[in-house]
Formats: sequence, structure tokens, C-alpha cells
Amino acid sequence: MKTYLDCIPCFLQQTLSAAKMVSDDPIIHEKVMRELLQEVSTMNFDRSPVEMAIKIHRILRDLSGNPDPYREIKEHSNQRMLSLYPQLLAKIKSAEDSLEMAIRLAIAANIIDFGAKHNLDDETIDRVMAESIAIPLDREVVAKLRQEIQQANTILYLGDNAGEIVCDRLLIEQLPQEKITYVVRGNPIINDVTIADAETVGITKLVPVINNGSDAPGTVLSECSPEFRDRFQAADLIIAKGQGNYESLSNTNKNIFFLLKAKCPVIARDLNCAVGATILQQSRR
Repeated sequence: MKTYLDCIPCFLQQTLSAAKMVSDDPIIHEKVMRELLQEVSTMNFDRSPVEMAIKIHRILRDLSGNPDPYREIKEHSNQRMLSLYPQLLAKIKSAEDSLEMAIRLAIAANIIDFGAKHNLDDETIDRVMAESIAIPLDREVVAKLRQEIQQANTILYLGDNAGEIVCDRLLIEQLPQEKITYVVRGNPIINDVTIADAETVGITKLVPVINNGSDAPGTVLSECSPEFRDRFQAADLIIAKGQGNYESLSNTNKNIFFLLKAKCPVIARDLNCAVGATILQQSRR
């Protein structure tokens, strides 16, 4: 997915909010914003928004001296969602279609995104998740995903955010785990998942977990390690969570199912849906 002019105000607002979160120093805020404006002035709009986000958060880390500004947010999200794990599992077990309910939960939890939504609180997350879970998915797409899972020999599951990863675990528990490798970011970026998050929520006890070698808040293949790219190309099926993975992989010629909440107007327009929609969509190959 390319970058649109509408993305620029979002870059600016997200960067200013993030700068204020990582530092109280207005001098650092100004330096961050000036460097961002220089990057925007020369950016290639044919590239995905994720590629600008890489630059934004590298600037933030360099100028603030904090390699993982969202660490406390990630820890809170993981522990809170783990506390909800028993009741979420019960919801899956009592559902008429346990796989579909697990998919709904995995998508609903994609709201836990502190890149797209800086002012999230637990009450908002609970409300949005409850609303999302209540929305039925397209049965034909669910059936197609079920078929692809059965037929695949190797499945890469690309994670997105901390907290949300607990619902990834719930979905993985409904899948043939011997086929699955779970993928996290190579280095901290926003509240995206790393190996530490996978260990915290227990995914490392279920399936192999690898990192993609990149600090992008998505999967920019040119930024990823050769080892990950080989695994990506060899996979029969890819389950990709979140906006960042959609932005960076929507034009990739692979068998990908995207699971996400459409959290901004640009994504909604690209997906031809309303902002806030619950999306389960197979790649357009």
C-alpha cells in the first residue's frame, strides 16, 4: 500500500504525541519534529506508510536515548490481557464455531495499538473489543481460511501488538500448532511484539517463535533479515495481524490472510470499509 497525502497530518500528530511521551524536554520535541519534516519533504509516496514510521521512531529513540519507550505500556497490556485469558478462552469454548470466535477475538484485540491510537485506556479497549466480537465475519472467508489452514504444510503467523498477542495465543491454540511459526519484530518499535512478549504470554511454549530482523512496525521485506525472507517465501500460508502488516504486505504476491481493525480513514478507503471495521481478508494475488 502506498502513502497518501492524508497520511502526513497523521505522521505529524503521532510523532508529536510520541515525542511528548518519551521526553518532557520541549527542545527534544522540536528536534524530533524538525527532523520529521525534513524526512517528509523528500519521502517517496509510492512506499508504504510503515517505511516512514521506521524513520520516525528511529529519530525518537536516537534523540530521547530510550531504546524501548513503550516498554511499560507493553508490560501493562500483556498482564491485563493475560488476566482476561480464562474468560476469553471460555468464550471460545462455548461458541458454536470455536475457530471463528478465536479469529474474532484476535481481530478485536488489534485495537491495542499505541501507534494509531495514543489515548487508549482499558475501558476503551474493553468496549471496542466487545463491539468487535459481536460482529459476525464473512462465512465464506472464514471457510476459505479454514481450508487453507488444513491444506498448508507451513504457516507463518505475523504478530502485531503487545496485549493483542494474548488473543494470538488463543487463536493459535485452535490451529494445528505443528505447522505454525510465530513471528515478532527484531527490535522494539512502538508497542509491537518482540520475543520478550511472546515469552511473557506463553506462545514460546506452543510454537517456534522467530524475529524478522527488523524494527519496522510492519513487515517491510527489504528491511528484514535474509533468514526471515527465506521463511516468508517458503511458507504456504501467512496470517498477518494489524494495519502495519497490511500496509507493508498488501501488494505482495503471497497467500496472506489479513486480520485487523481498520483504524484510520486511509486504511478504510483502501479496504473499502468504514473506520473501525473488523477485517478478515485474503490477499489480492
